[in-house]
Amino acid sequence: MAKPKLVVTRRWPQEVEERLQALFDVQLNPSDTPLTVADLQEALRSADALLPTVSDRISAEVLSAEPLRSRILGNFGVGFNHIDIDAAKARGLVVTNTPEVLTDCTADLAMTLLFMTARRAGEGERHLRGHAWTGWRPTHMVATKVAGKTLGLIGFGRIARAVAARAHHGFGMRILYQDPYPPPKEVADAVAARQCATIEEVLEQSDFVSLHCPGGKETRHLMNAERLKRMKPSAILINSARGDVVDEQALVAALKSGTITAAGLDVYENEPRVTDELLGMENVVLLPHLGSATRETRVAMGMRVLENVEAFFAGRPPRDRVA
Repeated sequence: MAKPKLVVTRRWPQEVEERLQALFDVQLNPSDTPLTVADLQEALRSADALLPTVSDRISAEVLSAEPLRSRILGNFGVGFNHIDIDAAKARGLVVTNTPEVLTDCTADLAMTLLFMTARRAGEGERHLRGHAWTGWRPTHMVATKVAGKTLGLIGFGRIARAVAARAHHGFGMRILYQDPYPPPKEVADAVAARQCATIEEVLEQSDFVSLHCPGGKETRHLMNAERLKRMKPSAILINSARGDVVDEQALVAALKSGTITAAGLDVYENEPRVTDELLGMENVVLLPHLGSATRETRVAMGMRVLENVEAFFAGRPPRDRVA
């Protein structure tokens, strides 16, 4: 019997690509060039499965391809707001993602952003590399202490809980959170976290606010001008979740006016484009979507996609089905 044909939209870790090739008829992307709408539609017409990443916009237009051969979208990533889920369901496509395996590394990255912004690390490195440093002095680049401060989490899923554990047990931070689907009491108690009734309550009390909610229509511009004004003037915003959760123009205005002190971003509203004003700001740390970017995690993500696709073509329910 012929092996199912798979199209992989970007380069994946070598170990994963080799395993895919051993099990399936695979079309890889050795140039790592993003596929166009036409390319994605052709993949849906010619392959039994499309394996996209968070950088591929699987829109209703893409999913309108005829005739449709693909039966599953095996997404490389935990987030799936780049996929039009309603359109995928309407076409009878199964959609899977890769939860759990990237929790620790994404939490580490959120803490990296927190410390870099709090201690002005990006600004300090640029200062040094620009040959502007004249030596130690008591008032030079004074920043914000982290230990003992209050960390507010918008969303309290796996990654947020891992951030809370690092912040509370490692740095004695007080943890506040808001989530419409709060965890069991013992989960919050493990990090002495207190659930707030509203997002605004979290914003008003926190020294650092870290976003951990999914993207999509329900959370688009969750952090808008009005909510940014509810934060302390000394507060710092961290986003390692999804770029569209933050209104970037409102964030630019808040940073310029001193509404908040700083921001640390790993994701952007219009990736890979970043708002020009952010690029020139010293009180912003910008990373190129590195949340899961460790070799161990990216391999594990690819293997999780493989596990889901293998199960599907063997007639078993995929472990991580989201649609």
